Amino acid sequence: MAAGETQLYAKVSNKHKGRSTPSLLDPLLGMGFPAHTALKALAATGRKTAEEASNWLRCHRDDPSLDDPIPQEYALFLCPTGSLLERLQEFWRESKSQCTKNRAHEVFPHITLCDFFTCEDHKVDCLYEALKRAGDRILGSFPSVVPLVLHSSISYLGFFVNDSPADVIREFAIMFATEASVLADCTVKPCTKQLHLTLAHKFYPHHQRTLEQLARAIRPGHGCQWTAVLYSRDMRFVHYQTLRALFQYKPQNVDELTLSPGDYIFVDPTQQEEASEGWVIGISQRTGCRGFLPENYTEQASESDTWVKHRTYTFSLAMDLISRKDGEASSRRNWELYPSQTPRDISSIQALQATIARRSVLVVRHGERVDQIFGKSWLQQCSTPDGKYYRPDLNFPYSLPRRSNGIKDFENDPPLSSCGIFQSRMAGEALLDSGIRVTSVFTSPALRCVQTARHILEELKLEKRIKIRVEPGIFEWTKWESGKTTPTLMTLDELKEANFNVSTDYRPAFPLASLLPAESYDEYVERCAVSVGRIISACPQDVGVILIVSHGSALDSCTRPLLGLPPRDSGDFAQLVRKIPSLGMCFCEENKEEGKWELVNPPVKTLTHGSNSAFNWRNWLPGS
Repeated sequence: MAAGETQLYAKVSNKHKGRSTPSLLDPLLGMGFPAHTALKALAATGRKTAEEASNWLRCHRDDPSLDDPIPQEYALFLCPTGSLLERLQEFWRESKSQCTKNRAHEVFPHITLCDFFTCEDHKVDCLYEALKRAGDRILGSFPSVVPLVLHSSISYLGFFVNDSPADVIREFAIMFATEASVLADCTVKPCTKQLHLTLAHKFYPHHQRTLEQLARAIRPGHGCQWTAVLYSRDMRFVHYQTLRALFQYKPQNVDELTLSPGDYIFVDPTQQEEASEGWVIGISQRTGCRGFLPENYTEQASESDTWVKHRTYTFSLAMDLISRKDGEASSRRNWELYPSQTPRDISSIQALQATIARRSVLVVRHGERVDQIFGKSWLQQCSTPDGKYYRPDLNFPYSLPRRSNGIKDFENDPPLSSCGIFQSRMAGEALLDSGIRVTSVFTSPALRCVQTARHILEELKLEKRIKIRVEPGIFEWTKWESGKTTPTLMTLDELKEANFNVSTDYRPAFPLASLLPAESYDEYVERCAVSVGRIISACPQDVGVILIVSHGSALDSCTRPLLGLPPRDSGDFAQLVRKIPSLGMCFCEENKEEGKWELVNPPVKTLTHGSNSAFNWRNWLPGS
């Protein structure tokens, strides 16, 4: 053993003199592991057993950072147990199911007592002692009931802890910070602001009411045994994404990672330039090695899934003080979101079941069409004398799909411009970030609408899972279409040939042939109302978002029937539709409790941008 290793071992060993329990470090040193890596393994595994630490060291034998002096980050949380925890777990499941995942789902139910802080590996035992001392000092005054008051805002939902119980809990946090500073030489910042137990955070505004209803079913007024829990995490990966391996993967190349089901992989989204499509570069938590892995072998994990549970202190006067010394180190790495084995509170289950999952309808206008920018003569601008397409401007699409009657059929069924494609993809990306769950897609048969739907689905990563159902009944008011006949639109076979994933099984409310040229306003709004009814009936069990991609007029004609409102005056309708931008959205949510649909905030913001005039470089020539 080198001199430095000997000094470190002596320093650590002195801390254990006089204790009845043997040091966990001794057997690791006896196996030949260096003191600094043995201590690192103990800290990384929660100082549970020497066997677990030795297994960690064997897995990390090729870890390039094994000798790096990087300590763990620690934090102290006050966590509920018993029936309150069961109710919170039920809320976690139901809120995720009905309203998709939000930031609160990243961590188990807790009240934060201090910010994350670092502690050197050989001083971790002193943190446990600090927790015990602070707990013993506050035990007699810890409230038997911690009152929780529900607080809700547009982006936050949770319980606040107020009055004297909050003061006692803050005092405990301050005591722990003080003891940790003295015993472990750690700088700990205790929570001195509003104590809270977060239920939902950074959720989409239209989910607020559903989340509030679920939260009211928790009813936290009963007594609860609270436990202070010390967790740690690897500070290097705080801002990384965490993936969980679903399947085993054996590397085919030396730069690939070995995966076993349940492995956690840390992925830096900003460092993926080297990865091919469908692959990511990540660092395995199990081995510490870096390499490529197939992304479809993994799923998104929660932030706290990789945290390590160290020690607990349970505030219960009925407990024997001796059993509370350090708390029993749990063999579980983190809190798991599974039903408790103890009987559930029947009233909370009934209250949650009474809150019915909602369906939603998102009506979206298509992206910018090419003739919107280049006028009615756009087709002449991009056609060669022999009828072939070429791209005279970057805002013209790169190519056009093949049609049976050639390029002339695009004249009254124009495609998206390049900017329209960009708009559609941007909207799809924003919808993905919003967390909404699209379960079905319906579009007008106009090419620009089908294209917009496809690009949105591609950004949602759903282009292969969800087929586009073409519904001619939500086509534009034909009075606004030029000509005395309805436009020649692409057939399902033509769309499939152009690689659009359209459904051939869907039976539309109005076949293409039934569209009337120059129909009256009453005929148009009736057509849309019947079509929306067919769309809703085609998705009776879909709890999620029904996406309808159509024309600007559909934002009114396809939502008013749902809302139970009569059609607008045709003059008002025309004035309103003119103001609807590309990718404009209206969002309706079903309220089954009251037997109606309601108009709520769309899931993403409006896309606003300015015009960009044509430019001719020849105008800069001398004499021009």
